[in-house]
Amino acid sequence: MEMKNIVFTDQMMKNHPYDEKTGLLNVTPEFDLTYATDEKLGFIFSPDMTIFRVWAPAASKIELILFHTLYGDGAEHIAMNQVAPGTYEIDINRNLDNVAYNFGVYYPDGKYTETVDPYAIATTSNGERSVVVDLLTTNPENWSERMPPFTATTDAVIYEASVRDFTMSESSGAKNRGKFLGVVEKGTKSPNGLPTGLDYLKELGITHLQLMPMYDFQTVNEENPEEKYNWGYDPQNYNVPEGSYATDPRDPKTRIREMKQMVQGLHDAGIRVIMDVVYNHVYDPDTHPFERVAPGYYFRRNEDGSMSNGTGVGNDTASEHAMMKKYILDSVKYWAQEYHIDGFRFDLMGIHDVDTMNAVRDMLDEIDPSIIVLGEGWNLNTNLPENKRASSINARQMPGIAHFNDAMRTAIKGADMGGGYDTGFISGKPFMEQWIAINQQGGLYYPQDIAGYQQPDQIVQYVEAHDNHTLFDKLAINMPHDDERTRTRRHLLASTLAMLAQGIPFIHSGQEFLRTKQGEENTYNLPDEINMIDWERRDAKQKEVTYMKELIRLRKSEPLFRMQDTLDIAKHMEVLQADYYQIVWQLENETDFYYIIFNGNGDPRYFSIEEGNFELLVHDCTVTLDNPRMWFDTDEIKVEGFSTTVLHKKK
Repeated sequence: MEMKNIVFTDQMMKNHPYDEKTGLLNVTPEFDLTYATDEKLGFIFSPDMTIFRVWAPAASKIELILFHTLYGDGAEHIAMNQVAPGTYEIDINRNLDNVAYNFGVYYPDGKYTETVDPYAIATTSNGERSVVVDLLTTNPENWSERMPPFTATTDAVIYEASVRDFTMSESSGAKNRGKFLGVVEKGTKSPNGLPTGLDYLKELGITHLQLMPMYDFQTVNEENPEEKYNWGYDPQNYNVPEGSYATDPRDPKTRIREMKQMVQGLHDAGIRVIMDVVYNHVYDPDTHPFERVAPGYYFRRNEDGSMSNGTGVGNDTASEHAMMKKYILDSVKYWAQEYHIDGFRFDLMGIHDVDTMNAVRDMLDEIDPSIIVLGEGWNLNTNLPENKRASSINARQMPGIAHFNDAMRTAIKGADMGGGYDTGFISGKPFMEQWIAINQQGGLYYPQDIAGYQQPDQIVQYVEAHDNHTLFDKLAINMPHDDERTRTRRHLLASTLAMLAQGIPFIHSGQEFLRTKQGEENTYNLPDEINMIDWERRDAKQKEVTYMKELIRLRKSEPLFRMQDTLDIAKHMEVLQADYYQIVWQLENETDFYYIIFNGNGDPRYFSIEEGNFELLVHDCTVTLDNPRMWFDTDEIKVEGFSTTVLHKKK
């Protein structure tokens, strides 16, 4: 739209949408028609001029505050022009690179507040001031374009980790422990001399590293991060990298440059990056710029004016409102284009509306259709009609968007809630076999009253994530009398059930070496000693790590394990048995034939197979892809207790 300065009359002020009694905007169904804008918000930098633009429909006046130094008190206050209803703009004709700024907001009732820019892309330490930056000066050496498009979503093997946890332990051997740069240090070794960090991920064979929140979050002191721990699901500035992960949080450009260096280092290693984004709520709505520029707009409200609380943390963002939808789209686009991010994991995605998530998918398709979009499709009690929520029950309305498949996770190991005492297939719960087999078929025959999955690229298959007990700790609760060998076998069986299923496999960092958090269930704010990766435990569990590494290699080597369409699954996969703690299916195409047998019993079971000469690729908690043992001329196979057997032959 063409921007023009507007002179406001007394009558226009009387019709101002700000309600002085409540201190909130009167957000009617027609509100967005009058006030929403398509204009680029934030700042537009050039060496000779910077344009500042902010959407603040609650304001009667806005001023730009330009600080003389990043951390000093002196500042210049400049009135901004209202160029459209609710939109303010000012041009400053000088080079403002690395200059701090905020906005001063005057409300019609005379109240005043100061806020960072909702669209800030750089800040001072702890996100207290916005900063103008010339992004070209933040690019690392040899910063290139995006990686070439990925092959297919179901080819992905996703590994979830925290930037801080990944290298925080001294056992990581990293110099930049707990930092962006630590993630991509080369040549790091454990005390036992085994590869850690980036080198380890390359050996493991994953395709995508999903990093827990790395935008600016609120409850960790960036200048002294070791005084307090937090996962980062407490958003402060959505478009700014987290300063506690930078080597110098006081320099606004350092965090940007080092996050780009991390992405570049992972890309150079052939690993793509999925960013965990938390647009569904903020840490403190009262002090967040959303509420300061547009109180009552960005968050869902109940009829009594209180905030909707489907997130369980006190507020739900209103993605159905045009400017919240725009914010999500603008933010995701910024990360994808400026940082070359390869995927986005939406925290509590069920809070958002279907239309917004589809718009995210469509927008990313224009950049790179292989960018992965996945999220938690829980049906949460937010103030939005159920048929509009981006939940797994509505998955049919959101093609190309994946959901964490809690149904199979629960069937395999039991529910996580209630202290983790519920059991599953691997821990003796009966009648889980058919349900697991249905889930392993990647959307084929999936009951639509439970989830609307249509294709395997809509299903993330997993048994462990950062939330709740680790699988190892849950097994310790469920089966306290197991010896180490038995618990390990149950654990590997669970991981295999997910890894070989149709869909998108997902591994929590350390799952492959039986990660423990000392029995703690919710560790979002517990110390590093509980959360950091113990690389010496990895060293002690080399056999289990090798099993998972080779299992990943098996999946990547055979397209039958990662089919892209339910029509292909129907043609090439058949479930032969699903009862008595046993699941058997076969994969077959014109050239290859596989039996996949899962034995959830503690003792061996014998299974009938067609007579022939088979390669024994997986057997008794060992994967052997190079020179596998042969199973000659027999119509029966013995599968050991709590284990998986995979047989293969060429036709």
